[in-house]
Amino acid sequence: MQPDPPSPGSSTPRKLIDGSLIFITALAVAGGAGVWWLKGGDKFREILLIETGFAVMLLPKILAGILIASCLPLLMSQRRIQALIGPESGLRGLMIATLAGVVIPGGPSVTYPLTLGLMSAGADLGAGVALVSGWVLVGLNRTLIWELSFLPPEFVALRVALSLPAPVLIGWAVRRYINGAAR
Repeated sequence: MQPDPPSPGSSTPRKLIDGSLIFITALAVAGGAGVWWLKGGDKFREILLIETGFAVMLLPKILAGILIASCLPLLMSQRRIQALIGPESGLRGLMIATLAGVVIPGGPSVTYPLTLGLMSAGADLGAGVALVSGWVLVGLNRTLIWELSFLPPEFVALRVALSLPAPVLIGWAVRRYINGAAR
């Protein structure tokens, strides 16, 4: 019987090497071997150098996101976070989580650690899913910078209007499922 995965905020250490790391590493090795075999060692080294540079540029953002996630439970009281976006926060909490996701600037290196930090500090899974869904589906930063630059405003307004309720509904469905599974 497999042990349950650690819940957010638990002190159980995570495994450094797990199935997802092994899977991603196998894909990377297979891809690299394919490039070497089909395109040669020079192309392989060129790609490796470019992508290593990208990873080095991304690392500070990831570290900052992890620092935010680690500090958030210390900066806001668990009681306050639970009141705002905890399991008993109701529809208002899901709307707050969705709007937080909508306004978060940046990419996954900010959003995912921040979501984990909020969940460690008292937010429930439904609010976490609503936050990430709000970021993915509506994302104000992407909407203003990219969509309005290329698409007609009526199109963008309609897409946002239709997408905005989805994160709240998804978070509500998660809460319903968890409450149903707990019975």
